[in-house]
Amino acid sequence: MSTVGSQAPDFSLPNTKREAVSLASLRGNPVVLAFFPAAFTGVCEKELCTFRDSLASFNDVGATVLGIAVDAPFSNAAFAAKNDLNFDVLSDYKREAVRAYDVAHDDFAGMEGYTAAKRSVFVIDGEGVIRYRWVAPNPGVEPNYDEVKAEVAKLGSKAS
Repeated sequence: MSTVGSQAPDFSLPNTKREAVSLASLRGNPVVLAFFPAAFTGVCEKELCTFRDSLASFNDVGATVLGIAVDAPFSNAAFAAKNDLNFDVLSDYKREAVRAYDVAHDDFAGMEGYTAAKRSVFVIDGEGVIRYRWVAPNPGVEPNYDEVKAEVAKLGSKAS
């Protein structure tokens, strides 16, 4: 289960260049996972652009931001390019990470059998422990970005 204080489930997912990115390879520094339902949708675009614009504050404490959606790497690549995203967007096309983190949104948008990611944010410390978990009550709700930044900043102060 992906709860605060538990070990974050590892994953290996392709980025927009179809190169595998694993959570384990990022150990030693904080990681922000931003699961989002679908590329090219309004709220998702706003959310990931907000993370893009906030990246300096995450980089200041050595944190890596990763966007994760069930869209194919090709769609994610076009979405990342259109929005000038400066962090990896990973493709969970097999829905393994959304299930491991308990953020699978089954029958998304009334489409029976289609599973997307629930909009959610996890902050993971350098040892791979979940320190912050937020899951939207519905796809139209964005995370509290200041809260996410504050959680990451706490981890940065512990690392220094």
